[in-house]
Amino acid sequence: MSAETIAPPEPAPFVIAPGPHVRAEETTTKIMWTVNAALAPAALWGALVFGLPAVGVIVAAVAGAVASEAVAGRVVRTRTSVRDGSAFCTGLLLALTLPPLVPLWAAFLGGAFAIIFAKTIFGGLGYNLFNPALIGRAFLMATLPLPMTAGWITPAPFFANAAAVTTATPLGAWREQGITAAMNLLGGAGSPWVSLIVGLRPGSIGEVSVLLVVLGGGVLLARRIITPTIPLSILVGVLLTTAPSGQAGLHLLSGGLWLGALFMATDYVTSPSTRNGQIVFGLLIGALTGIIRIYGGYPEGICYAILLANTLVPALNLWFRPRRPVFAGAPS
Repeated sequence: MSAETIAPPEPAPFVIAPGPHVRAEETTTKIMWTVNAALAPAALWGALVFGLPAVGVIVAAVAGAVASEAVAGRVVRTRTSVRDGSAFCTGLLLALTLPPLVPLWAAFLGGAFAIIFAKTIFGGLGYNLFNPALIGRAFLMATLPLPMTAGWITPAPFFANAAAVTTATPLGAWREQGITAAMNLLGGAGSPWVSLIVGLRPGSIGEVSVLLVVLGGGVLLARRIITPTIPLSILVGVLLTTAPSGQAGLHLLSGGLWLGALFMATDYVTSPSTRNGQIVFGLLIGALTGIIRIYGGYPEGICYAILLANTLVPALNLWFRPRRPVFAGAPS
């Protein structure tokens, strides 16, 4: 019986082309549109309970971001990234942080400012230092403080609030008149937590329903697009700084805390790349949010807390660099 002859395997081809040579299944386009889909429940709820004004704000902010992205791509002669969903995401995130009664032209201007001055001038997608949507919101707060702080209306499902009068947010009522006023705004002592969690309270378009924001964030966690390190660290930071006030529960469920923690602070480009750096980053954001709310001049603080923490990301990446393992006997 003769032995079977087995041909040697062909050598693998030697690749000399420029990288990347290893590609992940998740692309930027997939990630961006997944984030947009995860934001959809909160956006739809805001449109439902705040009515047509909220719909107009969402459309205007997204239009401003997408239009400026297209124009900027032509001006700087780079490949347009409109289709990857990043500009749409910036406009949508900005809209969800705005009051329902903010002027439509202001929402459009905020979206355009976010793309041009927080993204394009830094080199485009992946090079920005600050979260573009929050830069847009900070710009509107600085230039249009009255519409940005007085454009709140009482939520009324199924577009029933067309003639609703303006009101205050729970954090604003707590700051100006005390906890009793905040509880009365939420429906009295019997139902404040339901109003906070479900989203039957005055506030920005996409932040009022903690339940739907967490649902969207859960999708990102399940898809491993984000990790829980930064959001949990932010919540711990807020809890530690607001606990002495006796109203930690109100601070944890009010304002844009969950929207910022799950969808803005976790931005790949503007957050640290190591776990320890992310913990410090999140704790800093949470602590600054609590300090601004209690001792600062604004009832809300998550926007400026994230922007301030963004400035420290290069330092955090440097301080918490991953250590390369050194094996005994290996040449240096």
